[in-house]
Amino acid sequence: MSEQNRGVAVITGASAGIGAIYADRLARRGYDLVLVARNEERLRALADRLTRETGRKVEPFKADLGRKEDLARLEARLRDDSSITMLVNNAGIGSVASILKADIDAMEAMIFLNITALTRLTYAVAPAFASRGAGTIINISSVVGVAVEMLNGVYSASKSFVLSFGHTLQRDLADKGVRVQTVLPGATATEFWDVAGYAAQKTSSITMSAADLVDAALAGLNQGERVTIPGLQDIEDWERWEEGRRSISPKFNNAKPSRRYGLTPASAA
Repeated sequence: MSEQNRGVAVITGASAGIGAIYADRLARRGYDLVLVARNEERLRALADRLTRETGRKVEPFKADLGRKEDLARLEARLRDDSSITMLVNNAGIGSVASILKADIDAMEAMIFLNITALTRLTYAVAPAFASRGAGTIINISSVVGVAVEMLNGVYSASKSFVLSFGHTLQRDLADKGVRVQTVLPGATATEFWDVAGYAAQKTSSITMSAADLVDAALAGLNQGERVTIPGLQDIEDWERWEEGRRSISPKFNNAKPSRRYGLTPASAA
């Protein structure tokens, strides 16, 4: 499609922070938008501003993706609307609480939004993209998907899922003309930290602005990166990590336990 008409980008968690910056940047790149979030007032204000400034068609789509009925409505839209060319799975919640302090119901809700909703939306749109031989899926993970000890364990695990899921999506969809990018933000100055219970992180010296994060992520998309880590200065560090992960995988395939466990041949049989 031309720069002036790139189809429709659907962005979840679009009313503020990273999602709102994606909306701004993609509208200026020539996408019409469907903006998904719970806060209808914010969505409409953002949609009105972007339409006024860019001339693009911007549709607010009020939905709480933690509710199955709202999620189902968006899944149907992704399956049935042939004008959609991009999905940005940005909606998510986090926590800094340890397992000794966290509310299990809140953790379950986090799993549903960060994993189940993201997975269902991806499953809704991927076949449509594959059938047309084109489309882009951007999934927002986090550096804690690798540095898992940094924050709440359920949050880190949910972002590890997004990273692993992205790798298998790339395997399954690359030859179908579908681009898949997994973005791993580090600490980013958004309301995420207010919700997670650690607002001070927004002003830390290591915290990146949402604008820089999204601009870097889109530059990475342009460069064909499958995994984009804006705060990582030397991409070779990531490439070495990935190489190590892949090189160890064949070594798991043994029918007998390692000798380090001291099992006799009879007991290991």
